[in-house]
Amino acid sequence: MGARIDDDLVRRLVAEQFPQWAGLPVERFPSGGTVNAVYRLGEDMVVRLPLTQGGAADVEMEREWLPRLADRLPTGVPEVLGAGGAGERFPWAWSVYRWLEGDHPEAGALSEPLRLAEDLAAFVAAMWSVDLPGAPAAYRGGPLASLDAGTRAAIERLRGIPDEGVDCDAALAVWEAALGTPDWDGPPVWLHADLMPGNLLLDAGRLASVIDFGCMGVGDPACDLFPAWNLLPPDAREAFRTRLGVDGATWARGRARTLSQALIALPDHRGSNPGMAENARHVIRAVLAPE
Repeated sequence: MGARIDDDLVRRLVAEQFPQWAGLPVERFPSGGTVNAVYRLGEDMVVRLPLTQGGAADVEMEREWLPRLADRLPTGVPEVLGAGGAGERFPWAWSVYRWLEGDHPEAGALSEPLRLAEDLAAFVAAMWSVDLPGAPAAYRGGPLASLDAGTRAAIERLRGIPDEGVDCDAALAVWEAALGTPDWDGPPVWLHADLMPGNLLLDAGRLASVIDFGCMGVGDPACDLFPAWNLLPPDAREAFRTRLGVDGATWARGRARTLSQALIALPDHRGSNPGMAENARHVIRAVLAPE
């Protein structure tokens, strides 16, 4: 069951657990995410509260790992300023972070796509090179076949939504072809594992920060290739791949993983989260476009 969160609850939680910030303005921040509620706290901070128990585990994982990752990455990442605890008013852990400036990118409206591709590749390469023991398994880091049942079910759901215009046979063909590619046989690498446009912040078209590390951990490097199809146009997509030096099998798995996520997201969010649904449509178009 999800938690009911409003401005008054956030004010009370802050006043009780962080009295030094009591009285600062609290304002709900519009977010297309589905895991956390986000509130501005004053000018320089943001409060993130999980909407589900699963999201609470993500909060605690960020507290543990983000301080260790921060100086290993070429972009800004969330900095925890306050670790809120569960209590009578709210059942799960929550956090106060330093506010990070920037704008979320939108596919088809990038001012510096080639430079952004280089920035994203630098971030991904830095994540892959992290060597920190004891890492958790990434949320999406397992074998491609682990996504098979959910992907096929999503394709069948979309067959029943003809107004979306998804070529379900083509999507299934791409998916089945990718299942024949070799799984990652190297050591698992560190991943953000949720590089969606809503988790990126840009300044003048360049990558400034990456946020929401709740899916992070180690796994198949293909899991961090999502921006190639959920954000970048074809020429920047190729620059992203070249910068990372990705082999054909890893690229194919990344393409299929991105498609799988989009196929699942579209029927789930088309009536409730317009931004996420539209990005899913963009991914499906990008993956199914002639190469």
